[in-house]
Order: sequence, then structure tokens, then C-alpha cells
Amino acid sequence: MRLDDYIEELEPDEEAERRRLAKEKSYAITDHLEDFERNFERALSGDTLVGSTAPSIFVGRSNYPDIPVGVLSPVGDEDDAESYVTDGNWYQQGYGIDDVLQRRTGLLNSNKRANVDAPGIASRLAPSVQDVWDGFVGVQREVAIADRPVDLEIGLEGKPDLGLDAGTDVATPRGPRAAARSADLTENPHVPRPVKKTLEDDDWQAQGAMTYLYRRGFDVYEINSILSAGALGEAAQRRLVPTRWSITAVDDTVGQYLRGRIRNAPSIDDVQVWANEYVGNRYWVILAPGTWEFELVEMKAPGSIWNPDPGAGIWMASASEGYQGRSSYVEETAGAYYAARLGVLEHLESIGRQAKCLVLREVSDDYWAPVGVWQVRESVRNAFESAPGAANGLQDGNRAGLAGEYGTAETFHDAVATVAQQLPVSFDRLRRKSELAAGVQSSLAAFSGRE
Repeated sequence: MRLDDYIEELEPDEEAERRRLAKEKSYAITDHLEDFERNFERALSGDTLVGSTAPSIFVGRSNYPDIPVGVLSPVGDEDDAESYVTDGNWYQQGYGIDDVLQRRTGLLNSNKRANVDAPGIASRLAPSVQDVWDGFVGVQREVAIADRPVDLEIGLEGKPDLGLDAGTDVATPRGPRAAARSADLTENPHVPRPVKKTLEDDDWQAQGAMTYLYRRGFDVYEINSILSAGALGEAAQRRLVPTRWSITAVDDTVGQYLRGRIRNAPSIDDVQVWANEYVGNRYWVILAPGTWEFELVEMKAPGSIWNPDPGAGIWMASASEGYQGRSSYVEETAGAYYAARLGVLEHLESIGRQAKCLVLREVSDDYWAPVGVWQVRESVRNAFESAPGAANGLQDGNRAGLAGEYGTAETFHDAVATVAQQLPVSFDRLRRKSELAAGVQSSLAAFSGRE
């Protein structure tokens, strides 16, 4: 499809947009927390949460290395515990910001403090993390390595703190928290065989174990949880990893593996522009012939969650890498860089090609609360997939665009210049911020096939 025709079909339905904003910006978080409080009172037996089901875990960063470790369990909706797990299904279901916050406020984070290297902070002579399979940390690890939600009983100390932690640009928001006295399994968790293999092989470096699980069909969400619980890597190196750090570590490690898979692959043949939109974030993915290069440029509108001053103007950030990858951590775009790169590399590996890639992320003021970096990952992944909502008839307006189709341009310069007309910043400002966009004039002959 010609790029001009492609962009024309992306024009939003303004009336539908107004209806969506009226629905999404209901700010019903207080109601969600009140529902949680009622469900909590019904589920509590003395000071024990009986019949709880934990689908996931959380490892915090505060006071590192003596950090909070917790199990996350829905209260009052145990039979549907799996739907509370943050993963790609949230995108497939078309969850909006309010849907995400509703699920996060419905999860109780029952937590204790533990040292990243040992299960208790009282004694540094306690067994190291890789040996711990009992007590609270042991139960948390059982939850992390299981392939389905785990039934347990949780002893609590006092009532939960009813509040919503807004989360970060990487991690999802967190709901009510309560200090845990104990946690006991009421069933034997089912652990997949590949996970058992990584646990038993304590000479295996964490990076190798992560790529092994990915190659065996585990998504980054599952691998992240296992890494966070200190269940991957060489025995002497295993430790609890804060959730925010483990998310980025897995995206980066799997991305490096995929980059290695395409480094000798042939280039794509034409300049392609893919687009997708989700929860107030719009993505343009421009692929061009050549060896691997990648750049993410973010544009955040005033009034959006990460640029709250309505008079501040568009905030911009960028990060990039060449054929050999990066040797340092990305600061400005942080976890979004690794999540977007993963989505692109998965696509290129699936078609056996490599390319130069520029991802442009526009964050509008519709993004009124953070939902976590998973939405970046899934938006880029699904830009290359079938049209959003086609499989299940979703009409909620949380997703838009022509995901699964792409526009073509004669040159990379033409593609960037045309897309820039849809952006909230000028082409000149984009070129000042983007290394790839700034280089389009000098490398125009390479992209157009002219010497």
C-alpha cells in the first residue's frame, strides 16, 4: 500500500475518540478500592487470607539490598486469577487504562522484607537464595516458577494499606499492600520441565538460561518472574531481582539473542512504515534496507503522565544502537527502548531479514495514568500482526490503526518526512533529536538504490 493511502486510512474517528475519552477518564479508582475492601473483609478468616490464589509475584527496590518481596493475589475473584497476570493477553483483550487499574487495585500485595542474597535480613549466615524453598521467600519462588496460579494461605499482620502506587514507566501500577506474617502452599505447584532444567543446572549463566526458556516458547513475562525470584543463573550469582530491573534485563537479553539471529540475514527489500495505537500511545515503525540499526524517539505531550505541565511543550528523548548493539544502559528512554526493540527484532527474526529501524512513539495526553512498559512491547509486536480487534470483534476504541498492514515509500527520507507530518513536532526538530532521521540525507543513495 502506498504510504499516503496508508496514512489516510489511519485518520481517527473524532466522535468515537470523544466517546472513548469520556469512558476512560472516569477515574473510578476509588470505586475499585472500595470493592477491594469489601471483598477483603469477606475473604479474611481471623488474620489469615484463606483460599487465596497467587498468579504472580512482586519484588521491590526500596532499601536495596533489604527489599520487599510479595505475592500478588486477587481478592474476591480467585477463580479468574490468571486474568490478573500482566502479559500480552491484556492487549489482545483491548484493556484500557481503567481496565488495567481495576485489575491492579484488585490484587493484594502480601509482602515481607528479605535480603536479595538470603531469605532473612536478621542473619547474613542464613542459606543463600538458591537453597531456599520454604518460608515466605520459598513460597514466592514456587509461585514464580509455576505455570498456573498457585493456591495458598497467607497470614497477615494488620489490615492492608488501601492505596494505588502509580507505578513507573516500566512496572505496572500496584494496589493494596499488607505485611505478611507467613505464606503456606495448599497445593503442589506444577513446574514446566524446561524451568526445572534451568533450576537444576546451577552452572548456567542467567543470560543463557533466559534465552533457553525463550526458545522453548516461554514469553518474556514468564521469564521475568522466574528471574525476579532468584531462580536463574549460576548458584553463587542467584539473587532476588527487583521486578522493574528484571523486566528490562529480560527484554535486553532476549533482544541481544534475536539480534544475533539476524546479523547475517539478508536485508529487507523496500522501505516500510508500520503503525499502531494503544491507550493514548501512537507508534510509527519505519524499516529500511540495510544492516541492523535501531533508534527509539519518544515525544510526550504536555498533560500526559510523564510531561504533566500543560505549558511545557513536547518533551523528546531518544536512544539508538548500531550493528554491534549497545555497551551501556539506555537512560533517557529506559525500559521502553528495550521493549520496542524486542518487538521489532521478533518480527525481523520471524521473516529471516534485517533492517535499519526507527521507532517513533507519540505519547498523548490521553495517557493519563501509566500502565507499564508491556504496552510498548505489545503495541510494537502487534503493529506487525493482524488488524486489532479483528479476531474478537472488539469495538472499545482502545486500539486503532492498521496493524498488520504497512505503507511503502521510495526512500527512507521520504518515509520519515511523510510520517513527520503526522507528528506533534516538526521534521527539523525530529532530525535534531534523531540520529537516523538526521542521517537520511547523507545516506539517501543507499536507501534509494542510487550510487
